[in-house]
Amino acid sequence: MMEQLVSSSDISSLVNLIKSVDGESRVIMEHTGRYYEALTHQLSNAGIFTCAINPKLIKDFDNDSLRKVKSDKADAVKIARYALDKWDNVKPHSVTDVMRNQLKTMNRQFGFYMKHKTAMKNNLIGILDQTFPGVNTFFDSPARSDGSQKWVDFASSYWHADCIRKMSLNAFTEHYQNWCKRKKYNFGKSKAEEIYGLSKELVPILPKDEITKLILKQAIDQLKVVSKTVEEFRSIMYKTASKLPEFPVVMNMKGVGPSLGPQLMAEIGDVLRFTHKGALTAFAGVDPGVNESGSYAQKSVPTTKRGSSELRKTLFQVMDILIKTKPQEDCVYKFLDILKKFDLTFYLQAMILIFYHRRPLYCLIYRNFFTGSWDGIFAYFSNIPDTSETRILGYHK
Repeated sequence: MMEQLVSSSDISSLVNLIKSVDGESRVIMEHTGRYYEALTHQLSNAGIFTCAINPKLIKDFDNDSLRKVKSDKADAVKIARYALDKWDNVKPHSVTDVMRNQLKTMNRQFGFYMKHKTAMKNNLIGILDQTFPGVNTFFDSPARSDGSQKWVDFASSYWHADCIRKMSLNAFTEHYQNWCKRKKYNFGKSKAEEIYGLSKELVPILPKDEITKLILKQAIDQLKVVSKTVEEFRSIMYKTASKLPEFPVVMNMKGVGPSLGPQLMAEIGDVLRFTHKGALTAFAGVDPGVNESGSYAQKSVPTTKRGSSELRKTLFQVMDILIKTKPQEDCVYKFLDILKKFDLTFYLQAMILIFYHRRPLYCLIYRNFFTGSWDGIFAYFSNIPDTSETRILGYHK
């Protein structure tokens, strides 16, 4: 078992050592973290057959011992045995092109900062509930390209209910109008009157003093920073994705927009590397499992969820947007619209069954865009599997 290689000279020495061995040489390693990437990239570029295996496959391979042994030497031996046993089946590692790799990395960072933004927003709302309850519901304007939001900027200026109700209505209206002009937001006199009336009825918990103001200022400043970062990533992801050949096709899909489109492309990668739609389904981890023994065959089996969780999340968001936007000309939405003839329980069950727990139709659509054929979609609708769920929905008797 060799130590982790940390320099280009070490990798070059390994390349020379492998090439000096007589016969065919193949390098097999576990697909673990980021440690393997530099080595697989350099070995592949040197013309050496390199394959990165999912650690789950290595772990489950040939477990014929009751003893649990975990050491570098034992792991190396097991990987070598796996390589010899699967010699003719292992596939060479495919190096992802730079642009797709950058897009995927940006998407992971985008998701990371989105989680922080949500946490910071909830934190700010929790503090504001003690000084100006409900201020986050006054405006529903979406975030600007610089990450700013009207309710956050409003809370930054009017951070306590006493900031408003100690003024007269006319004074606040004028002050609010000047604030909107300075921040370039739309002004509405009725909105000013509504806010003023609500502030009169509120019961704040924290006092209007410098300590409370400092607490809120820190929370608001942190939210603004992460919001700006999120929007910058969203913008650069869109620009990067627009350079890929599948960009116009993906962006024409219903349920996909300037944000979800690049995310979908980032998580799927080069769709042409999938030999068939089943491979893409398995990659997403939404392929149904199999549970059979003798004459028993379970007809409703949960999905494997052994694929990309980020891709499953993106697909679910795409379908959520599709349902909310209701594109009447889209074949998938038309199918969902038919299901509305059932009551809400059946509708939701079918939506989850078909678009999340059974088969990712959007994966199928994504693939069929490239082949130019929609036969797979219509074949799917005409060959819905006979399961207990579909019998409930009325597809089978």
